[in-house]
This record gives sequence, structure tokens and C-alpha cells, in this order.
Amino acid sequence: MNIGTKKSIITGGKEISIETGKLAKQADGAVVLRMGDTMILATVVAAKEAKEGVDFLPLTVDYKEKFAADGRIPGGFFRREARPSEREILVMRIVDRALRPLFPDDYHAEVQLMMQLIAYDGVNSPDALVGFAASAAIAVSDIPFNGPMSEVRVGRVDGQFIINPTLEEMKQSDIDCIIAGTKENIVMVEGEMQQIAEADMVEIIKVAHESIKEQCQFQLDLAAEVPKSSTKREYNHEDHNEDVRAKVFEFAYEKCKAVARQGNASKEKRAELFGEIKEELKASYSEEELAEIGKFISVYFKETMKKAVRDVMLNEGIRLDGRKFDEVRPIWSEVDYLPTAHGSAVFTRGETQALMSLTLGGKMDEQMIDDVTFHGTEKFMLHYNFPPFSTGEARMLRGTSRREIGHGNLALRALKPVLPDDNSYTIRLVSEILESNGSSSMATVCSGTLALMDGGIQIKAPVSGIAMGLVADGGKFAVLSDILGDEDHLGDMDFKITGTAAGITACQMDIKVDGLPYDVLIQALNQAREGRLHILDKMLETLPAPNKELKPQTPRIEAFNVPNDMIGAIIGPGGKIIQQMQKDTNTNITIEELPTGEGKVQIMSNNADDMANAVKMIKQIAFPPVVEEGAEYEGKIKSLQAYGVFVEILPGTDGLIHISEFAHERLTKMEDVCKEGDIVKFKVIGKDPKTKKFKLSRKVLLPKPETTESSN
Repeated sequence: MNIGTKKSIITGGKEISIETGKLAKQADGAVVLRMGDTMILATVVAAKEAKEGVDFLPLTVDYKEKFAADGRIPGGFFRREARPSEREILVMRIVDRALRPLFPDDYHAEVQLMMQLIAYDGVNSPDALVGFAASAAIAVSDIPFNGPMSEVRVGRVDGQFIINPTLEEMKQSDIDCIIAGTKENIVMVEGEMQQIAEADMVEIIKVAHESIKEQCQFQLDLAAEVPKSSTKREYNHEDHNEDVRAKVFEFAYEKCKAVARQGNASKEKRAELFGEIKEELKASYSEEELAEIGKFISVYFKETMKKAVRDVMLNEGIRLDGRKFDEVRPIWSEVDYLPTAHGSAVFTRGETQALMSLTLGGKMDEQMIDDVTFHGTEKFMLHYNFPPFSTGEARMLRGTSRREIGHGNLALRALKPVLPDDNSYTIRLVSEILESNGSSSMATVCSGTLALMDGGIQIKAPVSGIAMGLVADGGKFAVLSDILGDEDHLGDMDFKITGTAAGITACQMDIKVDGLPYDVLIQALNQAREGRLHILDKMLETLPAPNKELKPQTPRIEAFNVPNDMIGAIIGPGGKIIQQMQKDTNTNITIEELPTGEGKVQIMSNNADDMANAVKMIKQIAFPPVVEEGAEYEGKIKSLQAYGVFVEILPGTDGLIHISEFAHERLTKMEDVCKEGDIVKFKVIGKDPKTKKFKLSRKVLLPKPETTESSN
């Protein structure tokens, strides 16, 4: 590499520079990308040869945000970066999905991409720049690659599209999309939107692609200045036997087409039928022949099966389960399935089933996030679990997978735009996938909507989701609605799209072929809309609108704002007052300072009387009424003295009932007639000019004792 080669490009009015040959020179490729004062170091290393027996691309994509980039020290006991955060994993998935299809199909050497956020300015978000940096690192290396690729974020403020908007601009944007592509094609789309039209979705992709083309050419120009990248390494990672390929095709092609035509077999039955053909094929060879060519049979059989299934779809219009191209599988759903949850739903579409539970909590239940680029809390969570039994498998559980995090995030982004603006609850949705044969993330969206509605959350509109597929060959193409798992694996596109009746709320698209025409994309979007509305109608047959009332077991929350200068009075010294109020009313009370300068109080309780008492106590402190002379009150005795008792007139305001004003009879000791904590009624009779304490009387409210003859 040339030491210090550096070039710059203007994208969306913002300058991005890439430098290579200065850092990490022992990597096969390394660049430092900079936008503003946000900097990303990207490196790539590939093994010289593929490991024996490996017939796939062992690509690892890692992304790490260093706390030093933001001038901070990590939390936790060890005070160092630990396992990847969910945000980092989501960035890894985006980059992986965009890059993986661009490596040669026959390239099987291990490749490791590592990206690090090494400087962060708090203005420019790094996540939409990581793919650009990763592709540039490959571009300046000698690793075979059918790129370059780049990605951009698209926002929209006041109707104007913005490429790579700043964090401040994103606060005003009604869309948040990251799009990746090459100079010729779009390869990946991911984003969330505020119920936008399908035409807007197409326009977003077109706008993004113009900038992507410029960034790809920029990488080619940069690589042209790096001698190492001019000659890509030679490799031979696959052996083939064309005679065996031809014999496998001749033997299995028509048989596989016959299975594909059946159209009524279950996922398990289809796998069994295809398996029988493969075993019959292997049985046609001797053991000696299998020892020599057995490694080719599985590869060529899968290749033949894929072609047979696709040909039946394109030339005969028959899908694996017999549906029409735009037909959605049978749907049934049920709400209120879990008796103790705050809301629940079961959603089943074909052989895919999701059980969703809703839990509602208060301020203390919010998720605490301590990332480099975000430090705060999140009050909406959606967790997606994909156990092995959902596909009839038995395998080791190794914690939450990247796939589970990605699918959960897509469903969260789909539902987030329709949550009520005045929602006071912390919301946690948990999706348990019980069966899976395609589009379990979209089943999660549908079950999530139903669970929210069942729980009485007044969402703005119900959301449904559908996964679209594509089979294209030789100018022919078929857009498939509600794809099966096999159609996903054998097809050319996986396009998940969610939305309300009014428009799109989220999407995720991975394209596996070159050259997806915009007219095909438009057809897919329109066909998806029809499918979404059909699914939505089925959901609304189960529950037409959100329940008006919360479940009896759901904790109640009341929230209101108080003056900023009263926050300290509500909390009290060392939290004494707020803790005592929680104890006295059996409630959970939190208070936070808002950007407006006010304080927001949130009270959570399962008892209406307790809630009312807590609200009354806090409002008496926050909005203290004036103590009126001559008025009658009821309060708690705070302390006993030899000369009387101090009583709370109002929260934070005490007064003295002198021993002579406690009762008509003469008292020697206050302990003989009362104790601390007693509630007494009294009247304000004046104010001590020296101590400014209110003077109170209990005896004026008591009937005078009758006069006896002896006293006369």
C-alpha cells in the first residue's frame, strides 16, 4: 500500500474521507473512514486457502464501538468493552447481509472483517458508514470480491430526502432507512417509517442508489491508487465432475419436479419425498463409486432440486404448497390465551406460529442502555425467541443468537410507530416461535399487535406483516406472497414489509440476484400491500379494536407534571419523603426531570385507594394550598414535647398544639393522651410572630364539659 493514500467524497452535502496505508498495514486491507469527527477503522483478512471440506464462505463480520471514542470509560466491574451490544450486533447483521452475496460463489477461504468506532463526535451516526468502510477495506485488498458495495442512511424532513442525516436531523425525520447496493444493484434495505406509501418506498431506494453509485466509484478510484488491489489472488476452492452433474440432473430433475407439483404436502412430507429421491440416486451407485464421487452428489442434487422447483413455479405457476403466487396461507389467531399476562395472543399462518406475551411496567422497569452512541433508557422492548423445536430440531442452546436479535428488532421497529404518544407504561413484548416454516418475524408483528390490543394499549392503528419472495430466470419472474422457508432458501429475494392500512411502518429486504428492476419492486410492494390488508382483516376478525380496559392484573399508572422547584420537596432529604409515601400508600413512585424543566411524577399501584392517596400526597407538596387561619384540618402527630405536640397541617408544613390547647381538662404529660403517628383534628388559631409556626387548637373543636353543681 502507498503510505497515507487519502481521498474524499461529498455525499448528501457532507464530506467523507477514506485513508489507507497508514494504520493496520499487516491486514490484507485496512482503511480509516471519517465523517466530521466520527472515525471508523475497518480491516479485512482472508486465509490463503480454504479448509478441507468447507463448501461455503466462512465470513465473520465484527463491529465494536470503543468507549474511548466518546471520551468515556466503560461501566461494569472490569471497565472494558465486553460482549457486543444489541446495537453492535444489528450493525454487524446489516453489513454481513450486504457483503456476503458479493463474494464469488466458489470462494470458501475464511474471511474476517473487523470494524471499530475509534472516534465519535455525537453528530454523525456511525452505523450507516460501517458498510462503506468495510467494502473499502476489501477494495484495497487482493481478496476476490464482486463489489464494491456501499450503504447510506436516508431520512426525510419537511418532505425533503436527506442522505446520511445528522442525529439532530433524524429527530425530525419520518423515515429511517439504511440501503446498501453496488453500482448496478440494490442488495439490502432495512428501515422504519411513519406509515408511508409504497411509492415513497420506491423513491427512497432510488434516492439512496444515486449516492451509493458515487461511493462505489469512489472506492474503485481509491483502489486504483493501491498497487496491491490491482491483482486479486487466485484460488481453486471447488472441484467439479461434469459427468456426475449431468447424471444427477438426468436422474433427479423430473422426479423433483413431480414432488414440486404435488402442492399439498407439508414441509415435513416434502423433505421426506426429496430425501427419498436422493437416497434412490445414491443407491444407483456402487459403494466404490460413492467413495469416489459421493461428495458431489449432495451438491448436484441440491442444485437440481432448486432448478426443478423454480422451473415448476416459473413455467407451470405451481408453488410448493399449491398456492397462487399472491395467496396467503390459512390464518387463525386467538387473544387472552395466557391468564396471568397483561395481554397475550397466538397467531398462526400455515406452519408458522407465534405466541406473544405482553408485560406492562413502570419507570423503574425501563431498559438501561449504556452504549457509546446512546446512554439512557428505553421503555419499549420486543424480544424474539426461536427455540429448535419450532423446526423439529434438537440442538444446543447457546444464548440469544444474532438472528433472534435481528428479527426482534425488525418487529419492534414495525410496532413502535403506532404506540400511543401518551403511553406511560414500560412495554415488553416477548415472541415465542412455536412453529416455523417461513416468516416467523412477520408472525411476531401480527401477534404483537393483537397482544397490545388485548392488553388495552390504545395503539394508533393495527399492524400486520408479510414476507415476499421472488423467483427470476431468463426474463421470467414470479413475485411470491407469504413465502415458505423453502421458497426463501430457493428464491432470489426475501422482502419483509409491515404496515397499517394507511402505510408502511418497517421493511427488510435482501436481494440475492443481480438487477432487480424497479417495475418488479413496485409489483412486489403492491402485492405485499394486498397481502398485508388480507392478514389485517383476519386479525381484526379476532379482535376488532383495542380493549377499552386494562386487564385486572395489570398495574395502574398515573403520571403528571410538577414544578421543577418542587422536585426536591417531593423527594426529601436523602429520599426520606418519597420513600415514606411509598411505604404509607403501598405504591411505586418515580420522578424525573424533563427537558422542559418540569418534573414528571409516575405512580404505579394495583389499588385505586392507594393510588388516590399517593396522588393526593404528592399534589399537596407540589401544589401546596395556603394554610388559612380559622380553617379546620386533620393531620398526623409528628413529635411529642413536654409543652405540646407538633402536627402536620399539610405535607411540609407543621404547627404546634400547645398542651393547654389539646383538651379541656388539665394535662400533665402528652404521652398520657396521645402518641406519635396519631391522626387528630384541629383548628388554626394563629401564628407565632417569633417562630413563624402556626398555633393550633384541638380543644376548640371538642364539646365543652358540662358544669356540675359542686363546681358552682
